[in-house]
Amino acid sequence: MTLPIVLVPHPHVRVDPKVLSGSPHVAGSRVPVRRLYAFFAGGSRVETILKRYPQLGPAKVFDALAFALDNLEVIEADLARERALLEQAEGGSKATGPKAQISLPFDAPAAKPPKTRG
Repeated sequence: MTLPIVLVPHPHVRVDPKVLSGSPHVAGSRVPVRRLYAFFAGGSRVETILKRYPQLGPAKVFDALAFALDNLEVIEADLARERALLEQAEGGSKATGPKAQISLPFDAPAAKPPKTRG
C-alpha cells in the first residue's frame, strides 16, 4: 500500500522509501510521525511525548505534529497500513490481553530491494 502524496513538507520530517518503508519519520531518527500523532490524538500532552522521546527535542516534536495535521490523509493511511500489518502478523486474531512483541517491516533496517522474478 502506497501512501498519499505529502502536500505540505516540513523541515524536520523525512519520507524515504529506504527508511521505515516510506513512512514519514522525524529527521535524524527512526521515530515515525504516525506514532507521535497517535499519542497526541489519544490525549497525550506534548510534554509527555517529549519525556518519551527526549532525543527529538521540542522543535522536532512540534514540527512532526504540525506535519501530521497538515498531511492528515498521509498519516491516516500510514496508521491504516500499520494496523493491516499488525492484523496480518497476528493472523487476524482479535484476542484481548497482553500481546507479544511483533516485528514489522517498519522496524527492519534499510536492506537491499527484494529480488523480483521475471
